[in-house]
Amino acid sequence: MNTTTKMPFQVWILTLAAFAIGTAEFVIAGILPQVAESLGITEGQTGSLITAYALAIVVGGPLLTLWLSRFEKRNVLLGLMALFIVGNLITAVSQDYNVLLISRVIAGLTQGPFYGIGAVVATQLVAKHMAGRAVGQMFAGLTLANVLGVPAGAWIGNALGWHASFFVVAALGVLAAIAIASKIEKQGGERSVSVMGQLAALHDRNLLASLLITVLSWVGFMTFYGYVAPLAEQVAGIDRSNVTWVLVVVGIGLVIGNSLGGRTADANLRLSLIGWPLAMIVSLVVAYLVSSNPYAFLVAAFAFGVTSFANVPSLQMRVMKYGNKAPELAATANISAFNIANALGGIIGGAVIDSHFGAQAIPFAAAIIPMFGVLFILTQERKVSTTAVSTVN
Repeated sequence: MNTTTKMPFQVWILTLAAFAIGTAEFVIAGILPQVAESLGITEGQTGSLITAYALAIVVGGPLLTLWLSRFEKRNVLLGLMALFIVGNLITAVSQDYNVLLISRVIAGLTQGPFYGIGAVVATQLVAKHMAGRAVGQMFAGLTLANVLGVPAGAWIGNALGWHASFFVVAALGVLAAIAIASKIEKQGGERSVSVMGQLAALHDRNLLASLLITVLSWVGFMTFYGYVAPLAEQVAGIDRSNVTWVLVVVGIGLVIGNSLGGRTADANLRLSLIGWPLAMIVSLVVAYLVSSNPYAFLVAAFAFGVTSFANVPSLQMRVMKYGNKAPELAATANISAFNIANALGGIIGGAVIDSHFGAQAIPFAAAIIPMFGVLFILTQERKVSTTAVSTVN
């Protein structure tokens, strides 16, 4: 274990891997129209590629993490990266919709286990007091994927064709795998934890409620973000060559929101849980109202980026608060919850964009389920407060 206060290079390698995986998940949002045109399918059908990837994470996260946790962690990370590379290479050469769908599932299966096990490896690479920073550093790769990876992938897709975007993602995976193999040492063996013992933690009602809060609060993100390219083109009138800059604007908002959300969650978790979903709903309604004006739409899209990712720290903290008996499983289950929401967002957005409502209705549709999420948060936080008062009395 590293005992210095400097973040070791090996953690940055995990950040690179997280960046590659995050780019693979979200890059489809920036090249969705090109993929639809290439395969001769609707944009709504293309959106199912988002749903397939997200559902693969939902299934692969908890099940594969529980199974793989018994093996040496560096070798597991290498195996997952190999599967990730294969999945994205198949995507890169796909000319058939069904093959493309299967390749997205293959790549998606790796994300949950890599993030869960990679986070454990990150904590083992640093002193105990730096464990949180190490995990945060690794997951910064996911945020950077939205700021840099997705816009870059969209630019490459516009310039060289969408297949090239996935060749680049696969190349990033190769680079990360080589770095892991050469720079990260094998981790010491650990006693396998009973699967049933970990699953018992899911009996906690507050933990289950927290996971449902994640789903309800997050659905709006992928409903909007997954279809932001056709929305920008068809409604805001932004040229396809400039959609990359829309993604950059949203991505900058995601980075700012992630930082703000962490601070507000530390200051007041309850208010953060309620306030940021409300702010995201407002940003979506504004985006709906101003969507025909490209400049106003960009401002609203930036606000959406800030308010949507500001939700993440408080959602994660609530899950960890009530899942402390099995923190690894709780964290993995929350990744699945986020991706259930991503899958639902892909389905909702696809149905709306293929309906007579069209792309213009996407922001409004994205705001609906988070409204129910806010109401559910209010009921759960009230129950928790009432229980706490009763316990004191």
